[in-house]
Amino acid sequence: MLLDTPRGARPTPSSSQLEELHLLLNGYPVSQAISVVARLGVADLLADGPQACEELAQATGTHAPSLYRVLRLLAGVGLFDEVDLCRFALTLLGAGLRKDVPGSRRPWALMLLDDAEWQAYGDLLHTVQTGETAFDHANGMGRFEYLRRHPEAAAIFQEAMAANVEPAAPSLADVYDICRFERVVDIGGGHGAVLAAVLRACAGTRGVLFDRPEVVAGAAPLLERAGVAARCEIAGGDFFTAVPADADAYILRLVLHNWGDSQAVHVLRNCRVAIRESGRLLVIERAIAANRRDAISVLHTDLRMQVNQDGLERTDAEYRALFADADFRLANIVPLGGRSHFSVFEGMPA
Repeated sequence: MLLDTPRGARPTPSSSQLEELHLLLNGYPVSQAISVVARLGVADLLADGPQACEELAQATGTHAPSLYRVLRLLAGVGLFDEVDLCRFALTLLGAGLRKDVPGSRRPWALMLLDDAEWQAYGDLLHTVQTGETAFDHANGMGRFEYLRRHPEAAAIFQEAMAANVEPAAPSLADVYDICRFERVVDIGGGHGAVLAAVLRACAGTRGVLFDRPEVVAGAAPLLERAGVAARCEIAGGDFFTAVPADADAYILRLVLHNWGDSQAVHVLRNCRVAIRESGRLLVIERAIAANRRDAISVLHTDLRMQVNQDGLERTDAEYRALFADADFRLANIVPLGGRSHFSVFEGMPA
């Protein structure tokens, strides 16, 4: 709310505004509590009905009175219902932490509250004062190097990326005519969730999944479950060096926001070298809206990029400038719809 006070007067917040501010300051205990119950698998234990806290503690190997206090807090924010004293049921909101839910937020709860990322946020002031990445300062290495050295964290990262894709991926073929392309390369495609959705929708299209060798090594099961493995080549490499050549379309979903402008342009220039002259570059990202309150979820991600890996979210104009620096023309911006507000930034060789 904009301040409306006489010139020279100092505005004084109301008691309700101070309380709202206090709730914002207390966001981190809720995040940590969600991470704890996600690690313990409490949502899965409650999937078939309410249980007493003592039962949950026995199943998770925890201290029942301490677990109760965490569950009671999360009942207060709507993840559980305390249906009787010390007896809890799962709500639809809390069901988003179950492992078997499409797009489950459990991997995100584990990734966002991982010790390394948690410590990085504790060094946010260092980033603001120096411009350096807090993750590197707190952990002595960059985030992607950390993932290479910690396979368990890397596996959770890939689960989180796949969970972020599943609910939205089918809409790509619904709103953009990607089935006209014979050969599609998914750059930085992880385990292939996006490409699998494209190939399921486009029976005549063949795909190439391209990411670091240690990442794509785990892609085959997902592609096989999707029934598209026979039409998908798996290629390991480094998109800062080169990308597979001679394709009709190159998809980069949630890739460019991981990097600063010079590195993002470097990746795009490698795509420019590889792409057919009639081809299309399909960058799938969320742009920062002019209204900052409308953009709050994107701005949360922007701060994560700043803290963790020197990346950033961008506006439409900033994506246009990146494309131009890499010898692409931004031909179209196609909203994918849904609450995630992703768009396809369609580029053509300039």
